[in-house]
Amino acid sequence: MAAIPQPSNGYNVPLMLAVDRVPNPVDPSGRRIDSIDLLRGIVMVIMMLDHTRDFVHNAALQFDPTDLSRTNIALFFTRWITHFCAPVFVFLAGTGAYLQLARGKSKAQLSRFLVTRGLWLIFLELTIVKLGVFFNPDIRFLGFLQVIWVIGVSMIILAVLIYLPKSVIAALGLSMIALHNLLDTIRVDGWHGPGSASPALSHKLWIVLHQAFYTFPIFGDNSPVVAVIYPLIPWVGVMAVGYAFGALYQLDAQRRRRLLLIIGGAVTALFIVIRATNLYGDPREWSQQTNVIFTVLSFVNTTKYPPSLLFLLMTLGPAILALALFEARTSGGAIRDFFVTFGRVPLFFYLLQWFTAHIISIVLHLAFGKPASWLWQSPINFGRPQPGIGFNLAVVYLAWIAGVLLLYPLCRWFAGVKQRRRDWWLSYL
Repeated sequence: MAAIPQPSNGYNVPLMLAVDRVPNPVDPSGRRIDSIDLLRGIVMVIMMLDHTRDFVHNAALQFDPTDLSRTNIALFFTRWITHFCAPVFVFLAGTGAYLQLARGKSKAQLSRFLVTRGLWLIFLELTIVKLGVFFNPDIRFLGFLQVIWVIGVSMIILAVLIYLPKSVIAALGLSMIALHNLLDTIRVDGWHGPGSASPALSHKLWIVLHQAFYTFPIFGDNSPVVAVIYPLIPWVGVMAVGYAFGALYQLDAQRRRRLLLIIGGAVTALFIVIRATNLYGDPREWSQQTNVIFTVLSFVNTTKYPPSLLFLLMTLGPAILALALFEARTSGGAIRDFFVTFGRVPLFFYLLQWFTAHIISIVLHLAFGKPASWLWQSPINFGRPQPGIGFNLAVVYLAWIAGVLLLYPLCRWFAGVKQRRRDWWLSYL
């Protein structure tokens, strides 16, 4: 069975043990690291493309854009490029937790912060995010458990893990990422809709842990339902590895860039090698298609729900290489500053982009005389396609660019507020 590099490979455990013996280059004043904010900002903007497509594209409710039997190249890559977003969010959330410790927080302070922020994120997922997605507060549907939920729960678990040695945290995270596909064959029966019996508690727990796209009532048969999109495994492992990865930022810049290139290159190469074998790491095998391009699409068409080993190698490897590139090129420039701004206020941007993309879609549908009521219908009925809704992919891209440009002044203002002030509540946004 193939697996991602374990901590004994020479740049994890030795690094984690040695890092405490080198001077700490992390600025104790709390200044943010531009390369991390730049990467985070880029994937935030890309993420809004995916959500804009959900609201604006004419096929958004009809089929999966990565379904090779129905998609086209442009639509496939419009969806595929957004696969980088969630892994980078979760991974860098772990890195950010480590950097808080490196800047002077005690483990007790950090643990308390991770628990309270984790609970806050779960609350936001079930309230503000739900409202932004549906524009309908129907209490029969508690909400989607998506990336904000999984970051929140992972933070709460990380609040306990940080008391372990960094090498142990890294090993636990890597093991969860590498081995969780062994659980793919374990499937439980879900809920079959109103009038059917609620699944057993053990089934609900397994769905929350490792079985995506299942809905069930929280308590009894008639209680509000929740839809699990992001099961916890292996996202908890991704955050744990991201936390251990933060130790790299205690090294001098030259050594760190070299290690970023080694790690990112090794992870990316490992994806190619393991994927080529079709032996392990993803429940969906790649295959020869009608032409070379679609064969490549099949090769990179890995499983996101829950994220397979190969999905995480495919996304995190290039992301780590990007961090090395961003550190090597530290000069300013309007484009770099543009994306860094979003990366400095990720949660603020995340919440606003749902409402922005949703409102833009409503305006477009009303302006062009298309049915718009589906954009504020009950979540219970959401996802049922109606004839005549949506626009082509070119309109999706124009709407996305407009939404990003509309949000930039607000994000720039809030980034300035966070830079000037140290109010406790700002760390929760």
